[in-house]
Amino acid sequence: QVQLVESGGGLVQPGGSLRLSCAASGLTLDYYNIGWFRQAPGKEREGVSCILTDGRTYYPDSVKGRFTVSRDNAKNTVYLQMISLQPEDTAVYYCATDPLCGRTVVATKAAYWGQGTQVTVSS
Repeated sequence: QVQLVESGGGLVQPGGSLRLSCAASGLTLDYYNIGWFRQAPGKEREGVSCILTDGRTYYPDSVKGRFTVSRDNAKNTVYLQMISLQPEDTAVYYCATDPLCGRTVVATKAAYWGQGTQVTVSS
């Protein structure tokens, strides 16, 4: 059974940092492009990063320079390091397989998804 499990979310003050993890079981992340997405209440889902199997990364302008995606194939885990967090970054963050990656990151129907982890940026 395929599972993606996100962790690392929480409450952080503006300007703070968090590192999210996406751990996989039932599949080998080495073979998959992985995207991070977020969805805030009342807003559409937004792709915030993508890492390809060859290590290339993509970010939308909204997070470029603040978010960094990486993968540790030995741990079958993908990470999202977030710095300089702002209240507008508050959302549930999800990882998913098989995104379309470019200037935007778009989810596909073929994707496996995690259950999400809440990130709240507030003073």
